[in-house]
Parts: sequence; C-alpha cells; structure tokens
Amino acid sequence: MSSSPVSLRSRVILLTGPSGSGKSSLATRARLPVLALDDFYKACDDPSLPALPSGAGTDWDAPGSWNADAALAAVAALCADGAADTPVYDIATSSVTGRTRLDLGGAPVFVAEGIFAAEIAGRCRELGLLADALCLRGRPTTTARRRFVRDLREGRKSVPFLVRRGWNLMRAERAIVARQTALGCHPCGRDEALERIAAAVTPATPLPRVPAEA
Repeated sequence: MSSSPVSLRSRVILLTGPSGSGKSSLATRARLPVLALDDFYKACDDPSLPALPSGAGTDWDAPGSWNADAALAAVAALCADGAADTPVYDIATSSVTGRTRLDLGGAPVFVAEGIFAAEIAGRCRELGLLADALCLRGRPTTTARRRFVRDLREGRKSVPFLVRRGWNLMRAERAIVARQTALGCHPCGRDEALERIAAAVTPATPLPRVPAEA
C-alpha cells in the first residue's frame, strides 16, 4: 500500500455487504461521520445504465448502475479536506434531488457505506486513503427479510419489483459476498466489524490484515 498523502486529514473505512445486511445501522452505531455511497447511484436517464438480462428494466444491483468515479472523488476530498459536497439521491424515483455538505468535524476516520463500496477498495488502498474495508455477512434469509421490510417501509419500488429482486438477491448472496471479499473487503459479522472500526479509530491498535485484491 502506498504511503498516505502529507495533507491527509482523515481515512476511510469502507463498509459493504449485500443489500439488507445492516450496513446503515452498523455505521450509525459506530458513531463516526458517514458517507452514504448509495447516493452515488446514476440517474434513471443515464444512457450507461446496465439492463437486466431479460431486458425488462435497469439492473440496479450491477456495479455499472453506480458512479464509482464520483464516489471515489468524494472519499478523496473528505480524506484530504475534511469536507465535501455530495449528492442526495432518491431511490424511489432513481434521481438526484439535491446536494448536501458533509463535514467530518475533524474526525480522523469516517465510514463510507454502500453495496458497491468494494468497487473502490483497491483504488482507496492505492491512494493511501483506506483505514479498513469490511463486508457484512449473515444468513441470506435474514438479510432478505430485513431488506424487504426496509424497502417496503421506505416505498423504494413496487411490491412485485421488491419480491422479484429479493428472491434473486437471496439466491446470489453468497456470490455477492465472495466478490466483495475478492475485491479486498474483510468478511465479518456485526460484532467483529465494530471491533475493527474501533481499532481503526485507535492508531496504536494494529488492524488485522485485510485480504489483498484478487
């Protein structure tokens, strides 16, 4: 890993995992500033959006539906400057509805969480921005239940869409975790994730080795 830039003010903990794995609630429990990486989804009129294999709509679970370059730029700005302007994204309408200012308030570590966080793990490591990279994992059935309840409560998409997506994601969950692990994220449960986050905040405590990129 390259050395951290001289002007670095903070480092990032990337937190990923299947949709519904508990990333947002764990990030809140960590009591650190949080960058919501799901706000970097592309808008529904973006011509580069990937289509479902059936051709019936956009594949919002494919990395191509997410703007990795913009997300990385925001992470880099937060690490260097301690603040950054970020988009506000509405999943129900698949559109950016505004901008907001995230200020780390001098925090030496912050969490960037989202289902595509692993996609920028390698570049964050190369730039010296990475404090840790974690992938939450659990039982696929539990993840599916949490995801459906959350998406239904928040009115993210139609019920038929949520049922189809939920079934497909439950079947693919182990493959999703395997991919995120291969991209450099450490697979773990909630308790271990909190321990590693606490270790990252305490410079004197060495972090367990993060798996290298595949």
